[in-house]
Amino acid sequence: MEPIYVISIIGGLIIILLVAGAPMKTGRMLGQAVIKLIIGAVLLFFLNTIGNQYGVHIPINLFTTTVSGFLGIPGLAALVAVDMFIIG
Repeated sequence: MEPIYVISIIGGLIIILLVAGAPMKTGRMLGQAVIKLIIGAVLLFFLNTIGNQYGVHIPINLFTTTVSGFLGIPGLAALVAVDMFIIG
């Protein structure tokens, strides 16, 4: 096989991966973000269920779900601290 054909095939594969790889990466990042938002909403639901006995209630909206989803347990603790010390 001629070297020009090998170089052309490799170059074509690189271009295809660059063109097709960008949307796949964006879709994967969007999927991970949606999963984190769902996890944040579930964390807030359980916090409100358990925290009801102690007078802690954090509303489940886009902002609080984003904070608890992306920051996890420390974000949830920060929301509780804001609710207890600043708001309440």
